[in-house]
Amino acid sequence: MPGTREGRRQVVLVTGASTGLGLAIARRLIQEQCDRNLHVVLTARQASLARFQNHDIVEQDNLWIRALDVTDAQQRQAVVAEIESELGGVDVLINNAGVAYRSCVEHVTEPERLHQMNINFRSPVELTRCVLPGMRAKRQGKIINVSSVGGMMAMPTMSVYSASKFALEGVSEALFYELKPWNVSVTLIQPGFMRSDAFEKVPYTIMSAKASADQADPYHEHYHYMERFIESTMHRAPATCDSVAAKIIKVMRQKSPPLRVYGSIDALAFSLLRRALPRRLYNWFLYRNLPSIDRWGKR
Repeated sequence: MPGTREGRRQVVLVTGASTGLGLAIARRLIQEQCDRNLHVVLTARQASLARFQNHDIVEQDNLWIRALDVTDAQQRQAVVAEIESELGGVDVLINNAGVAYRSCVEHVTEPERLHQMNINFRSPVELTRCVLPGMRAKRQGKIINVSSVGGMMAMPTMSVYSASKFALEGVSEALFYELKPWNVSVTLIQPGFMRSDAFEKVPYTIMSAKASADQADPYHEHYHYMERFIESTMHRAPATCDSVAAKIIKVMRQKSPPLRVYGSIDALAFSLLRRALPRRLYNWFLYRNLPSIDRWGKR
């Protein structure tokens, strides 16, 4: 991991750090602090800050915990301004905070769709814009955006989640080229399924919740079989939050990290499949392998 000028600690800002992958990243960074001369800033929404203490993570001289709702412009600006004033600016930004709505397209209202896009796409872009002037001035920095296999392929019932990650992939690719002249790298981490119970916490939209519970709804089978399939796959997945966090730390250490890093073996497999098959055959293959697809749309 490249050092900073004048022996200053390298400042790492992490969003959504109180649970899941964010918490795994936080733990890895805390382990790295002594060896890597880091100052870590962990953030989460105000209501989630107590989780840090529940995991024995408390503030220290080189570990800050700050309230940050990534959708709040004033909070974004305040956190970055404090870091610039007290620590000399952000060196590594890890945009991890996100949410995933479980819904078919027909069951997503405009406010729900905008909320999904605001958290997963607009907010990391705006936070990136906050830290870029400092990175350009130092001619050094790293932006690490946590994407998903859902950013390279879309699954039924996860439409707006994939839309938000596709958007994040697009803006990150543009940034990759734009920031090269200032030695600021941009990397997308693309995890696939991670072994956890996180899928059980994925929220429904108002309409998708009703459709999932109503056996007479035309989309009921979509939800029923996809829920069972994804839950089963996540419980059997070889990747974990910690294994993906380790890949993020590896990216931090690299002098010139690549634009895309596969976070799990299934993400790599989907990428290879997409490149190997003609697009029409690829889409047919994925459709035919959806769980119990012959039973969908029969009502």
